[in-house]
Amino acid sequence: MKINMLKTSFAAILLLGLALVSLAQDPVVTKKEVVVNPDGTYTVIEYPVGKEVTVSLLPSATITGGRGTARIIRSADGTKIFLDASGIPATTSSVYAYAIDPSGTPTLLGPVTVENGIARAEFTTPMDQFMIALSPLENLTGLTPTNVVFTSAVPSGFSVVPRRVIVGKDKAVAVAGTTQFAYDVPLLNVPSWSMAARKASLKFADFNGMEANAEIRPEKGVTKITLHMENMKRAPAGTRLVLWAVGPDGKHNKLGQVINSGQRDDTSIKAETALNDFGLFMTVESADVELPTGKVYSVFRIS
Repeated sequence: MKINMLKTSFAAILLLGLALVSLAQDPVVTKKEVVVNPDGTYTVIEYPVGKEVTVSLLPSATITGGRGTARIIRSADGTKIFLDASGIPATTSSVYAYAIDPSGTPTLLGPVTVENGIARAEFTTPMDQFMIALSPLENLTGLTPTNVVFTSAVPSGFSVVPRRVIVGKDKAVAVAGTTQFAYDVPLLNVPSWSMAARKASLKFADFNGMEANAEIRPEKGVTKITLHMENMKRAPAGTRLVLWAVGPDGKHNKLGQVINSGQRDDTSIKAETALNDFGLFMTVESADVELPTGKVYSVFRIS
């Protein structure tokens, strides 16, 4: 009996030992996947100071046989970009180069002349986290598969910068008889501006001709915003046109509002915020509010 028990115990120990050896020889592999955003913003990377980085420019489906590269050199006083692309249709005389930040917001670098299907240019930007896009559009507001001809790829050894999006509400819900809309507002990447003022614009699709233009100026620890409204009477009389900033934490800050009395067409809002970075948008409200509840017609994007 004792001999049988010893044999059984030895066999169990042997099996356990073989299992452990097998695990040591065949470790569990965890597969890491990069989530690809539909607009291509997953190719945003951060460029190191003092090192030249070469990224491939990938042609869109509209370009046959296209190829290109961008040499990017970041220094303490800015980032230089050297573009070289070929295979662009011969009928194209120019394209526009953009730096796309982690929020998906395009910043125009400038026009690029195309000669015999070849585009070469040099630009400087204060940004350090971006991807490159070449587009036939002079006023690009976001990436789609059809509005770009080249976008940059992620070079070997670099990690992508996650898409940075501020979402105020997950979905539209009924709250006390009103509708709470979803707010998807990209940050403006203000720290990359090097104290330079930028202009941004907003059009209200439901009120044809009504638009807002803002000058945004970082200044000694605060950012000053001057907003001008045009054709305000296109909105219903008595409504409030409210300007909001949303920070990286997703909290909304009311910067100011104007009431459409129906008697004036143009007006202004002057405000400032201590937020280091923020997104900017407007809502149309039927009453005074401390948090946004109205529809967002668009968000401000840097021109």
